Amino acid sequence: MNSPENVPMVKIRDVTLRDGLQLTGGVLSVDSKVALFRKLLANGIDEIELGSMARPDLVPPLANSLEVVEQLSPEELEKAWIWVATPRHVSRAAAAGARNFQYCFSVSDSHNKANIGRSTEDSLDALPEAVKNCEEVDGKIQLCLATSFTCPFEGTISEDRVVEIVSDKRTKGTCDIVICDTIGQATPSQVSSLISRVRDVSAGRRIVYHGHDTWGLGVANALAAINAGATVVDGALGGLGGCPFAPGASGNTATEDLLYAFRTDTMSTESFGALVLAGEELITELGEENQSRSAKGAFASPESYKWAVDGNKS
Repeated sequence: MNSPENVPMVKIRDVTLRDGLQLTGGVLSVDSKVALFRKLLANGIDEIELGSMARPDLVPPLANSLEVVEQLSPEELEKAWIWVATPRHVSRAAAAGARNFQYCFSVSDSHNKANIGRSTEDSLDALPEAVKNCEEVDGKIQLCLATSFTCPFEGTISEDRVVEIVSDKRTKGTCDIVICDTIGQATPSQVSSLISRVRDVSAGRRIVYHGHDTWGLGVANALAAINAGATVVDGALGGLGGCPFAPGASGNTATEDLLYAFRTDTMSTESFGALVLAGEELITELGEENQSRSAKGAFASPESYKWAVDGNKS
């Protein structure tokens, strides 16, 4: 396996504004979300999940997602993704200005019914219409597969089932494949195996790995995914996140930890420090606990270490 300083080309997508906020008690204003979005872009984050079309009564922290979309420029929206689960979601988000859509459903029926209210096959059946709605606005749409490794209701998920969905003709027109370790139970060897198989049937689509750090393997799994063929990995500031419909799921792999481990071309020590501080500020505002080990290390390290961060900086 390659060392962290010698990994293949990788992009980091920050999902704080969607997955990261799903389980928080606090709700961010539109202005706060837009400001965070712009701070992430200004400090080297390549792509951002800005929100979700999930029912606002079920996921209140994401209820103002379309208002965020409306505040962003077309250039900013080129780097933004919004979570959708139906063709109508695509149309509504597109009307607000969104052009990049993450069409998500679960590999396991039980989780898909809990999360979206329909079977996995029903979600697959609706995908071609969602692709059509996306194409009408010259947009891009991802195939996002939750519970690709384990399901809180059904247990271990068969790799064959994931590969079957990726290969299904109904997924034609999707630009990326997002493989999700929804409850953070995968190991590096499992991630490597599944991503390798998905790569072989991806038909040129980009592979994104979305991991959670429930068992402490978030960064290791991301590295395994990259070495197996993924080119984008997801993270959230402070390790925020979790799925309200997945018992046992904890936060996402921390963006700060991914940045520290992979040291992408778009990141400097200054941008790393700015995002560590942004994460700490957000965590404090929401009343949550910072789960990023890199952030904790940056605050605790002596000033002589180039990745150290002065916690008193504004």
